[in-house]
Amino acid sequence: MLRDGSKVLIRQVQPADAALLADGFARLSPQSRRMRFLARKDQLSASELRYFTDIDHHDHEALGALDQADGRGVGVARYVRDADDPHAAEIAVTIVDDWQGRGLGTELLTRLSGRARSEGICRFTALVAADNMAMARLLRNMSASLIDRSPGAVEYEITLMPPRKSTATSTPVSMRGNSLA
Repeated sequence: MLRDGSKVLIRQVQPADAALLADGFARLSPQSRRMRFLARKDQLSASELRYFTDIDHHDHEALGALDQADGRGVGVARYVRDADDPHAAEIAVTIVDDWQGRGLGTELLTRLSGRARSEGICRFTALVAADNMAMARLLRNMSASLIDRSPGAVEYEITLMPPRKSTATSTPVSMRGNSLA
């Protein structure tokens, strides 16, 4: 349960989730889309929807959060393994605007970290819009280090701790602590 009493279900993204992802994308503000894609992005193509949902759960993992009240997608965290370094992966976290600030990004990234460790990934990188203060705060709370700054973007790195016992990927969530926005 979130701080405001709402509940989400977090699970692995599947190919059948393309419509949920498209709906979630449509509910993002233009600013949230720009922060996620580092450029103006008005829509997702059919091939992008396939790429974001038809994943192998090894080199490319995505965890989605669904609002238990209405079943709509409210957030996604994903990693894509670095082709040149199999122990590293780039991450992205997206939370629909009206769900930001509830701790969902932290929970998704925590669970994604567990999945990554179980797949042999030891390090995350994240390229973030320079003005994306919420994502910068989330990454700092996950002990990320700033590794590069360029015009309009910053890059962070997170060293993943050794795996814990297990991280469930299809259970209701009770979330406390840090918020995304």
